[in-house]
Amino acid sequence: MPTQETTLLTVESLSKSYEGTQALSELSFEAHAGEILGLVGPNGAGKTTTLRSIAGVLPVREGRVRVCGFDVMSQEVQAKSSLGWVPDDPQPFDTLTVAEHMEFTASLYAIDDWHTRSEELLERFELSEKRDALGGELSRGMRQKLAFACTWLPRPRVVLLDEPLSGLDPRGIRSAREAIIELARDGTAVLLSSHLLELIEALAHRLLIIDRGRRVFVGTLVEARASLSVLEGSNLEEIFFAATGDPELKRDDELS
Repeated sequence: MPTQETTLLTVESLSKSYEGTQALSELSFEAHAGEILGLVGPNGAGKTTTLRSIAGVLPVREGRVRVCGFDVMSQEVQAKSSLGWVPDDPQPFDTLTVAEHMEFTASLYAIDDWHTRSEELLERFELSEKRDALGGELSRGMRQKLAFACTWLPRPRVVLLDEPLSGLDPRGIRSAREAIIELARDGTAVLLSSHLLELIEALAHRLLIIDRGRRVFVGTLVEARASLSVLEGSNLEEIFFAATGDPELKRDDELS
């Protein structure tokens, strides 16, 4: 767990609705430098909506989001210059090569002397041999790796990861896990969303559990066990069901 809490991401009373359906309701939390904050919740809980709102893809109408102190709506350029985002299904430009995506990212973030780091990232994410391949030619896993390389290139202070291991082979999964750990070790605040509870349990310093757009818990695994009255040593799956409700238990209640 990070020893010095420097808040890099602040979400305050974030609410979002779609055609009368409340996707997020008064959601508030923080992420700190050097921390991996694991975001978990059932399907439809609002995880992707949360990430897209932080990234500025969805406009923030109710509440406030700040990245490194900058408001994502009123100070968009400053906020996004410190932010990296890997969506659940990255879609690169069809007509740009892998190498051109790296060049475009460097230009977008105004990075000087980026070539050496770009080559290191292409090698790390097994993209060196694909440097001349077009974005439209890449497999699902290669698109994911390209998204990692582009996100890592500008060394963002805050990184959002939505199901980052989707489509990766075992070697890619191991490399991605190591890269995420190194991000936090270097002082980045990482917000990691995944249905792979074993991944969250292995990597996250703290948990943010949401259900039906509301925060139901934020804190460490130890704090979760105490707060949710589960047995000492309970794994994240047991904590998850205690926080959001166990459908098996609900069915048993209905049948009894």
